Amino acid sequence: MLTLVSIGMLFFMAMVVFIVMRWGRLKLNGRYPVSTLTFIAILFTSGLDVGLIMFPLTEFPVYADIKENSEYAFANPLAIEFGFWGFLVWAIYFVTCFYFCAIEPKVKFFEITWVKWINNIVIIGTCAFTAHLLFANLSWYLPSIAVSEGFPWYYALIVGGTILFAVYSSTELKFVKILSLSSGGLFFALILGLGSIALLSDNVSAPDYFSTLPLLTDYFEHLHRFVLPINDYHAFYLFWWFAWSIMIGQFTARFVGNMRTIWLFLAMLIWPSLSIGLWFSVLYLFHLKGLDTSGFINLAMVFVGIVFVINSLDSLIRLYSDNLNLTVARFGKQKYMALHAFLMMSLTVLFSVQFIKIQWVGALVIGIGLCCFVYIALGKQQQPLPKTEALVPMPVKKK
Repeated sequence: MLTLVSIGMLFFMAMVVFIVMRWGRLKLNGRYPVSTLTFIAILFTSGLDVGLIMFPLTEFPVYADIKENSEYAFANPLAIEFGFWGFLVWAIYFVTCFYFCAIEPKVKFFEITWVKWINNIVIIGTCAFTAHLLFANLSWYLPSIAVSEGFPWYYALIVGGTILFAVYSSTELKFVKILSLSSGGLFFALILGLGSIALLSDNVSAPDYFSTLPLLTDYFEHLHRFVLPINDYHAFYLFWWFAWSIMIGQFTARFVGNMRTIWLFLAMLIWPSLSIGLWFSVLYLFHLKGLDTSGFINLAMVFVGIVFVINSLDSLIRLYSDNLNLTVARFGKQKYMALHAFLMMSLTVLFSVQFIKIQWVGALVIGIGLCCFVYIALGKQQQPLPKTEALVPMPVKKK
């Protein structure tokens, strides 16, 4: 599996360079173009889930323990965490977003029957994995309602309610902007809130926070170390991002509004990474100073995480239901909600008992990407590809 994800990373990084160099100045428009600000909000909140909120505080100690995990010794824990979530990850999303906006309408590779089915299996699987992550991490953040024996029904009710809310919100397109803007606003409010709480603590001062931000430069100094998997856990993350990428590409491509390829590339790498860097810096300060997050802070983090899950599930359910014609228009709202709620809850259980693994879903995406490349290389597309709009036009020789 390490070999497969390494091939996938090298292939997608090569595609980033090729796309930017060949079509850097090409103007892109999706089916439902929106303003750049709204697009960034949709991109950010659709591309991240509860793991962004809940994972870092559990992972910082692991990355700091270089005696047990010597492979992380090349950078500080904050840079490692950022490397698992930021920058290069969004380069993968850029490739799929550009493809579905500019190439797929002409190639129509994803309209081939077997590709269409695999594509939607990937989307459905990724959707259920998102709900599974929420279920798996609630015990760390809400230990007061944990049970020592038996099934954790309280956590199941929280996840089930989240799925039902997401299915309902997916019934109407108007909820997309509302969820994206509100979840983005809540996320930044959480950053400011936790930052303020940290600064009000007795052993934390403003310079302490600003001293954590420069630690992120460790990531960029060792950027090449994050292209290929550092270990099995990093490979798990990369497979997870590949699984997400096919959905992110299809969904966000709809909302690109009159953007050149190079600006789409920069927007997808810079803005989400800045937000992630600010958030992780706050959490790293809590880790370094040993600040307590129990009680209200954990509740706030869980609430924002649930909003992120709802937003992600809404996007995913809307996407695969449109692709497979499992829509409200076909079934009516009640049957639509019953069908998708049952499907999501069933698959969430299968992920929780490890009957399905996200690595398998990510592997399918890598395979689809390679097959698509071969399909285009063999000239099977239905229409010519977009004309070259090179980032740096070649000079024309005078006769």
